[in-house]
Amino acid sequence: MTDAALDDLFQDARAPQMPEGLMLRVLDAGFAAQPAPGATRAPLSRWRRLAAAMGGWQGMGGLVAATCAGFWIGVSPPQYLPDAALSLLGAGAGFETTDMTEVAAYGWVVDEGSDIDG
Repeated sequence: MTDAALDDLFQDARAPQMPEGLMLRVLDAGFAAQPAPGATRAPLSRWRRLAAAMGGWQGMGGLVAATCAGFWIGVSPPQYLPDAALSLLGAGAGFETTDMTEVAAYGWVVDEGSDIDG
């Protein structure tokens, strides 16, 4: 294929030219649809400003879900979780020694001298 034939193909594929004045009419219609530069919107309520600061209603929904989950875990913690309040206050070292061969650490029982295979 020669360069002249390729140029003809590109000329056929080229988009038609926009009529004169069409771009000006489109821009004028767009500027007319925009609010005036000095126009102000109604002030947002306190709740809407808070929701916007938290990332919109999606962010507020995530915050509510995390709060509910944290409250539920705080009220009814799973048995395998340590008592965080006592460990933070230093009331316990986190484990109890029942005798010299068994250590119960947060519900896990480890026997000294026992084989891994059993």
